[in-house]
Amino acid sequence: MSEIDNHVTLTVNNMEYGGWKSVEITADLERQFRTFKLDITWQWPGQTVDNRIKPGDPCEVKIGEDLVLTGYVFKAPISYDGRQISLSIEGSSRTQDLVDCAATNRPGQWQEQPLLSIVQDLAMNNSLMVVSEIPQTARLSKHTIVPGETVFQSIDRLLSLYRVFSTDDAEGRLVLANPGSGGRASDALELGKNILSANAPMDYSQVFSIYRVIGQQKGNDKQSGAAVSEVESSAADLSFKRQRTTVINEGTQLTFELAQQRAQWESATRMGRALSTTYQVQGWRQSNGDLWRHNTLVRVKDPVLGFDEDMLISKVTYSLSAQGSVTTLHVAPPHTFDANPSPPKNPKT
Repeated sequence: MSEIDNHVTLTVNNMEYGGWKSVEITADLERQFRTFKLDITWQWPGQTVDNRIKPGDPCEVKIGEDLVLTGYVFKAPISYDGRQISLSIEGSSRTQDLVDCAATNRPGQWQEQPLLSIVQDLAMNNSLMVVSEIPQTARLSKHTIVPGETVFQSIDRLLSLYRVFSTDDAEGRLVLANPGSGGRASDALELGKNILSANAPMDYSQVFSIYRVIGQQKGNDKQSGAAVSEVESSAADLSFKRQRTTVINEGTQLTFELAQQRAQWESATRMGRALSTTYQVQGWRQSNGDLWRHNTLVRVKDPVLGFDEDMLISKVTYSLSAQGSVTTLHVAPPHTFDANPSPPKNPKT
């Protein structure tokens, strides 16, 4: 594989910048925007900062010919002393505006609209396109912007209700993600072959045996408000032996079906997150030349942690330092991200 395949370029105002001494680029299924940080240092006398990159400049980041981020520069600090100049560029995907900016749609209320339509309306205020990888949802009886909340906070209330993940893509578009839609990694993560290190917190502090979801539902012509106002459902994790109960108060209008699905989702995802593991491998590409990508399935063979199964890469970070190029992969069982996981089964059956 030629060196150009891993040459990181930052394009700003139609000019390409390269030669970075350190690199960090991150994409995350559970985060709305990608980030990058690029650093370069040179000695006096020599190159000066003739074409300064300014915060707010639109930009693209590529690894070789692969576009990995479309967004804006947020920081461009310069420091120097008597020996050298240091330049650092930091930025993020266009979708960071959804996280930072207030939801200002007028009117700020939707009735009997599907999830995609509401998200498109919210994102359009920031001139952002929406890509949907999920099946069409049922229409939501009502969604109202809470005064002062950001665009993403409003979207996230919908995502929690429908158990959907929202992320971004290389073009800087908002993506309603279907976990695993990125396909399958060609390489496995295998102890003794390509795994440099692993970190498995095995944190069960947020795992419970009973998950209760409570909320409210408006009445209609066929059912009185008193009959349907209180909605409650629960799911039990039969594999977790300790008696621990949590109650989730859902603020959005809720049906009994949505409450049951939410309870099962909480049970599955919390156990999955307890098994989340971080691996590091050398280089940014797999043996076939493809970059390691998030939202892809990968086979993990790790007898130390007891894994020999498919996992989902939920987060990927490409980094370059004096120690070379490394990819950090955050993986978890696929059901951690499944919108409609199967109900927990008794381990004895």
